[in-house]
Amino acid sequence: MRILSVDLGTSNTVAVLSAHGRPPRVVEVDGSANMPSAVFATEDGTIMVGRDAERRARLDPTRFEPNPKRRIDEQTLLLGTDVIPVTEVLAAILRRVLDETTRQLGGELPDEVRLTHPAQWGQTRRTVLLSAARLAGMGGNLVLVPEPVAAAAHFASFPGKTLAPGQALAVYDLGAGTFDVAIVGATPNGGFTVVAEDGLPDLGGLDVDQALLVHVGREVSHKDPQRWQRVLRPESTPDRRTRRALQEDVKAAKEALSRHPQTEVPMPEPFEDVLVTRGELEALVRPSMLRSVELMSRVVRSAGMTPDRLAGIYLVGGSSRLPLVGSLIAEKLGVVPGSLDQPETAVALGAQHVASDGISSRTQGVEGQVAAGTGAHQVGPGASGPYAPPPQQVASIPGYQGAGPGQSGGFPQTGYPNSGPQQVQQPAPTNFPTYSLAGGEAGDNAKAGKKKPLVIGAIAAVVVLIAAGLVYFLTSSSTTTYTADECKTPSAADDKGLTGCLRQLAGKIADTGDCKPGMGNGPAKPAESLGVTSTCSAPGRAGTQVTYLQSDSPEKLKSYTDGLLTSAGGDRTEAKWVGNALEGQYSSAAGQNAAVLVFTVTDRPLVGFIYQVPAEGQTPTPGELADYFEKSVQPGE
Repeated sequence: MRILSVDLGTSNTVAVLSAHGRPPRVVEVDGSANMPSAVFATEDGTIMVGRDAERRARLDPTRFEPNPKRRIDEQTLLLGTDVIPVTEVLAAILRRVLDETTRQLGGELPDEVRLTHPAQWGQTRRTVLLSAARLAGMGGNLVLVPEPVAAAAHFASFPGKTLAPGQALAVYDLGAGTFDVAIVGATPNGGFTVVAEDGLPDLGGLDVDQALLVHVGREVSHKDPQRWQRVLRPESTPDRRTRRALQEDVKAAKEALSRHPQTEVPMPEPFEDVLVTRGELEALVRPSMLRSVELMSRVVRSAGMTPDRLAGIYLVGGSSRLPLVGSLIAEKLGVVPGSLDQPETAVALGAQHVASDGISSRTQGVEGQVAAGTGAHQVGPGASGPYAPPPQQVASIPGYQGAGPGQSGGFPQTGYPNSGPQQVQQPAPTNFPTYSLAGGEAGDNAKAGKKKPLVIGAIAAVVVLIAAGLVYFLTSSSTTTYTADECKTPSAADDKGLTGCLRQLAGKIADTGDCKPGMGNGPAKPAESLGVTSTCSAPGRAGTQVTYLQSDSPEKLKSYTDGLLTSAGGDRTEAKWVGNALEGQYSSAAGQNAAVLVFTVTDRPLVGFIYQVPAEGQTPTPGELADYFEKSVQPGE
């Protein structure tokens, strides 16, 4: 049987083929195991992919999309002047893989195609992926496999790594576009199940690239601020080519720092090349990587486990090569993670080891016309045949103890078979808990919402989850967090002028910064009321203030803060920030009369700004102000 598995990633796509009784092997496209997931739309309507697309991007970058997977929630893409459906773009990538596979098979098509996807993807995204596969001509025998399940199957395929029933593996997946973590457990019938999962949609290799780009910009932009702004915001084709080349060089430098202690980033004229060290890169990305490790720790707890009880922590995804990732995991969790193979190919290889007769409704619940048209395996109540879900019988797992004294627990039996010899499934007793698994549209739209199993089985499992939740509650941060809806309209402020939402933005400064209501009478005072405001002294920086604003008019806030940055003049630095369950962007500008850094929140009308009237001859650079914000003002986790 000819089986093709495809891991369509944000930056690269990997395909693995098993045929004619031979072991699975990576399908090399254009001479490489990793085919760029990039696309380029020619003027005659042809969609070029991979390295051909990257080469054509130098001619007209407006027709180029390097990371189409990040655009899966959009119906169409604008490439040049052409509006192209997302399904056609993804289909072009899959078609290139299929064409090369068919060529290597002597003109024959695969009997089965397995497509991997993030475990958090809901029905809508899975449907788009199946539609693209159908459009690519991949046939009717399509199977979807969650990426952590494939990774666990790959881990278990190595000698001495088979997971015994009751054991669990943490899969740390840091790709180019997102970070995903999952606890995958081995079930008594030789299968796998996702016990708990979560992710960060704003963390990946692309974000590391951006941080490094901002860093080198701080080093050189002072030489020619206007030219640097043209590199960051290209308006002409030559400028777009320059930016594209710089992005590629920054990415190459990041990858080199995984192997070497230092490297140089080639810079466009008139700027000099920048020497960067591994220590500098790690300092830039440490807060973000720490977020991922802390999230993994919370997911482990949500599964009712502790790190020392895991069978291992498995690193997958190209960005997990950063040495900082392994050291942070070992430091914070006390477990040394492992990477048994090329992290980029682990998921595609693992999908080959997942027996297709165990794919369950957790993975294959795609209903409607697409599923019917593509022949995707149908499962669910009443389904029959080899791809029907296993009977709703449950079994206890020996060796897996719950959190409560004397309580037994286990993993939900959703039936992802292991790669080892398959055990004969015996009728199971009813003391093994089953779970209702979250998914659907919430899985597509939640930024980092937890998707924990809901107990519908035995009382013992309820005790396990309650105890795990209590542990999480007692060990999690005491910072009160608010939803975007709760922050749409300012609530009553305290004696410092801070609402609950502003306190979340201010972090520790709310308690240590001598905050007072209002904006004072300085040059930053607006001509009209913007909403609730509070001004605090900036830590460790005499003569500098941090002001926090909350309004029911985001337009007013943007107009006011844009004016602050414009009035400061000079060069400008921009980057993303995260902290206290918030995320956003900051912009800093510095001129002769003022230095300003504005930090906004992505999904709510909250903003803060640092305003400094410098002493004569002591104007800080935008980069220095950005460094100060990141170290002293940015709210912590």
